[in-house]
Amino acid sequence: MFKSFYYFIRLLVLQRNMIWSMAKREIARQYMGSLLGFIWTFVNPVILVVVFWVIFSLGFRVQPAENVPFVVWLTCGMAAWFVFADMVNGSVGVVVSNANLIKKTLLHSQILPIVKVVASLITHSIFLSVLILLILFHRMPVNLYYLQFLYYLFAMTTLALGIGWIGASLNVFIRDISHVVNVFIQVGFWATPIFWNLEMMPPEIHIYLELNPMFYIVQGYRDSFIYFVPFWERPYETLYFWAVAGSLFVFGALVFKRLKPHFADVL
Repeated sequence: MFKSFYYFIRLLVLQRNMIWSMAKREIARQYMGSLLGFIWTFVNPVILVVVFWVIFSLGFRVQPAENVPFVVWLTCGMAAWFVFADMVNGSVGVVVSNANLIKKTLLHSQILPIVKVVASLITHSIFLSVLILLILFHRMPVNLYYLQFLYYLFAMTTLALGIGWIGASLNVFIRDISHVVNVFIQVGFWATPIFWNLEMMPPEIHIYLELNPMFYIVQGYRDSFIYFVPFWERPYETLYFWAVAGSLFVFGALVFKRLKPHFADVL
């Protein structure tokens, strides 16, 4: 099993140039034919943040704890969740949507979910730029802890890729999987502390809310950009997250490798 997993991962490394090339084409394809093209990558997050700023900062005048502007706090949580949802939703349908490539070429299909993940990271970088501009606009402190988000991004990518491989391979045989995943993403949005914080919830359910792996990621993004808390000060949450994410990553790779030979027969 370990040897099989090793060769699966090794192939991904060898295909890194093709993954990057396909990710760039994926971004170009998303905006093909539109008048503004890649500029929409900037426009969408800016409009979203402006809407939330008007509603919550100017309208409701919401102020979370520790005097952090609510729009910054909210944008930080949304940045983490949106890229995760984009990675997972994009990965689940990627094998089915590339049926012709899989049936007519020798393409290594396990790279397809990674192409979606890399394309999502390019868009995510734009959202993070908007977040940092928002922080500077509110004259909040700038700190080297910003770089810690790279650790949480890597952790989230590991989690999303494991789920993506499982969903993409099962979706070839059971097309309802994509709809089921979409429902879980919608439920997960409200089960993750994006619009709420843990102190707002009854203490007896805290432990159940913290079982959500994305709780760790959203909290980590805020620790990196707002509160400047190092991840090693959350040892139990870190161990729990990596136990879940690592297991899903290995399990997802093995499930994909096991089902991959049958894709062409079903598509």
